[in-house]
Amino acid sequence: MYYRIKTLVIKELQTLLRDPQGRRLLIIPVFLQLALFPLASTLEVTNNTLAVLNEDGGSASFELIQRFSHAKAFKETLTLQSEDELRQTIDQQKALVVLRFPPDFSRSVAAGRPVMIQAIMDGRRSNGGQIAFGYLQQILQTYLDERDVATSRIPISKVVVRHWFNPNLEYTWFVVPSLVAIITTISTLIVTSLSVAREREHGTLDQLLVSPLTPGMIMIGKAVPALLVAMFQGTIILLGGIFIYQVPFQGSFLLLYASMICYILALVGFGLLISSICATQQQAFLGVFSFVMPAILLSGYVSPIDNMPVWLQHLTWANPLRHFILIVKSIFLKNAPAAVVLQSVWPLLLIAVATSTTANLFFRKHVV
Repeated sequence: MYYRIKTLVIKELQTLLRDPQGRRLLIIPVFLQLALFPLASTLEVTNNTLAVLNEDGGSASFELIQRFSHAKAFKETLTLQSEDELRQTIDQQKALVVLRFPPDFSRSVAAGRPVMIQAIMDGRRSNGGQIAFGYLQQILQTYLDERDVATSRIPISKVVVRHWFNPNLEYTWFVVPSLVAIITTISTLIVTSLSVAREREHGTLDQLLVSPLTPGMIMIGKAVPALLVAMFQGTIILLGGIFIYQVPFQGSFLLLYASMICYILALVGFGLLISSICATQQQAFLGVFSFVMPAILLSGYVSPIDNMPVWLQHLTWANPLRHFILIVKSIFLKNAPAAVVLQSVWPLLLIAVATSTTANLFFRKHVV
């Protein structure tokens, strides 16, 4: 049995790698995504324009404008003279945020009275505006705290924020570990979903069925090449994250690779299920992309799972990407012990068993 499966695995690898174009498609997209994702897929707000309508003209507003203009979210500061100019600035998207200082701002600051600054943001870029506004609020609070200390009006309490596992909030530390999960997801699903569909299109599936291989052996032979390809691509991303993007790896390589195998097995089940019910490779491609986009959206990579409706949060438990992204980040940045990682591994094993069993049943139904 081992020799038969080994022969099928070698045949599948030869099919994937004998074509130079196929080899390039397995390797080049990984490097492109590794180069582009950490730079393009970011929620940091930088290189925007801040506009200011200063109706005060006092020293406090002038000092604050200087501080705001040096915030990392903005590379340019526009000075506005009228409310009409303010409207045009927002309408024409010349600025992400417009700040409006009231005439009595400096007097209120000097007298210790509560101060108000109007912030007008472009709702068409709501996410970026909210993040940039958070930077401005932090600068304003720092300025007011400094004035309180200088005038002996020391605040009763103050929140000191520390970020564990990513002290400087480096966004690449968030993106790169997630790439290990996302890129291996795409490659595993494509390789496995096309395998049986390709045999049907080429007319070689009947030859496999009359061979000494059982349907179960065929499924294993289709799964192992996808496992090897995904492990290879995952290793490329892992090394790129450590040596190119300087993301510190705190955990155990052995634990990460063991978890990766469980994750890929769960994906293989989905890929073989897609391949078993699709008659052509085109249908298989459509099936893969129909699965990948919801899987990414429900993984917590794009938005927190806690922000989703309760019924959708329960649905995410059937998404293997959700569990593996948590595993990779925990091992990569936190050095999570095996007992903690196991809490996310056992759902992957359940998913792998369920999807592989279902795929095997569908395969037998369609070919036997």
